[in-house]
Amino acid sequence: MTNAENQAFFDAAREGRFMIGRCKACKELHYYPRAVCPFCGGPTELVAAKGSGKIYSYSVMRRVEKPYAIAYVTLDEGVTVLTNLVDCDPDSIRIDQPVRVVFKDGIPMFTPA
Repeated sequence: MTNAENQAFFDAAREGRFMIGRCKACKELHYYPRAVCPFCGGPTELVAAKGSGKIYSYSVMRRVEKPYAIAYVTLDEGVTVLTNLVDCDPDSIRIDQPVRVVFKDGIPMFTPA
């Protein structure tokens, strides 16, 4: 659901750009982007991320008709994001596997690189 705080993030995603937050005061990067820095409470801005990283941890949901995977991905920028893993065989997913961002209906998700 979009709102005034996250509209720019989702607008960028619809354009195929993956953005993360950066604090204007302490310069810390964070995800999900938000108006107030989770580290110091300062104002934030969006910055472009490379859109690549490695799987830190994952879980495969099998008690559904079609299994799917969610994961924590550590981006090349050092930020860890919770995301869906798509376009892959859930049995082939591995810790430290390189991944890249893809967009599904304007939502950033990750797939093996």
